[in-house]
Amino acid sequence: MIQVTRPHQRALFCLTLAAAIFTFGCSKKPIATKPDTTPYVAPPATPTVTLEASPTSINKGDTATLNWSSTSATQLTITPDVGQVTAQGSTKVNPTDSATYTITATGPGGSANASARVTVATPTVVDNGTSSDITDALFLKEVRDAYFDLDKADIRADAREALSHTAEFLRNYPQLRVTIEGHCDERGSTEYNLGLGDRRASAVKQYLVSQGISADRLSTVSFGKEKPFCTESTEDCWQKNRRGHFVKAN
Repeated sequence: MIQVTRPHQRALFCLTLAAAIFTFGCSKKPIATKPDTTPYVAPPATPTVTLEASPTSINKGDTATLNWSSTSATQLTITPDVGQVTAQGSTKVNPTDSATYTITATGPGGSANASARVTVATPTVVDNGTSSDITDALFLKEVRDAYFDLDKADIRADAREALSHTAEFLRNYPQLRVTIEGHCDERGSTEYNLGLGDRRASAVKQYLVSQGISADRLSTVSFGKEKPFCTESTEDCWQKNRRGHFVKAN
């Protein structure tokens, strides 16, 4: 029988204990980690902004309209000369020289810019004459009336095209002043048609003002059904009488 000495007993015990600890450590299960339950917060949206000028070309003394809209912005500023504005809207400007207007929109998500240029054009008229220097033939050729639907004073698509051409002519002759006559067909009472003719003349004036023509160059008068252009009782004739008509002012 082999006897184990005390030192050997100690060494054997230590080896056995170390093996047990190693085995226990290797079989230990990993500690599970809790999933991240922090809710996702989306970053603030980046602002967007648009800016348009109408018309983009005017004569000195006339006005243009700036129109804008934006999203995700808390502050908007238009330069030059306009300052802080709301999230969307419009304003009239009267630059003395050509200018580029810039709108800056800022918000929690950053900033954005948009620009629109208004050109102050030099009139093509060759002298400083008066409206009498503009021949009747030229006036009749370039100044176009606006026609209306029955009982309406809304500017139709064809009327917008005609009035845009008229506005271009008026921009080229800044010395010219005109009177806008409101006319109606023969149907309806005299009083009703006088009111309708006034609304039609005013609608034509406001459209020209939106195109940059100064309001002080435009006067209005209503003739209702009292001065027809055509006297037949037909739809074609009635349409000719439903108009905003231009005459040179003295």
